[in-house]
Amino acid sequence: VVETDRGGQVTYHGPGQLVAYPIVNLRDWGGPLKYVRNLEQVIICALADFGINAGVEQGLTGVWVGNAKIAAIGVKISRGVAHHGFAINVDPDLSKFAQIVPCGITDRRVTSMAQLLGASTPEMPAVQHSVARRYGRGMGYRMGRIRNSLVGQLASPGGSEMRTTVE
Repeated sequence: VVETDRGGQVTYHGPGQLVAYPIVNLRDWGGPLKYVRNLEQVIICALADFGINAGVEQGLTGVWVGNAKIAAIGVKISRGVAHHGFAINVDPDLSKFAQIVPCGITDRRVTSMAQLLGASTPEMPAVQHSVARRYGRGMGYRMGRIRNSLVGQLASPGGSEMRTTVE
């Protein structure tokens, strides 16, 4: 259990989830609410790439398929910069959610791409690629490929942080 200061309540992160914590300056982008709503649309479009019809629920943050949550969003804004992000349930052990009240919502269940698609569940790299591409479009970024030899050059001067790249 790790206590955090991001938005939302209790959540679970583990194997089988695509967890992304983009660090984005929102000052000139449109603010926190626009960013969270954009994240929802990014995830909805990425899930549609795999044949999943997802949407939003009035008054609730996250992405839903019917009455079940497939993606959680929890963002903290500090000095105009978004921290934390989202988790999409690709193929996690859903029994882990039974030990908590996910996002403080008592009357909804949690689902996953694997539960919905069965044997047709995509591999994690395919989901990562779809989400990265959709995120770039949704944020208005120009996306492109880089050579592996350039990845090391994107590291911060201290070498401990790496900027996100799409290969």
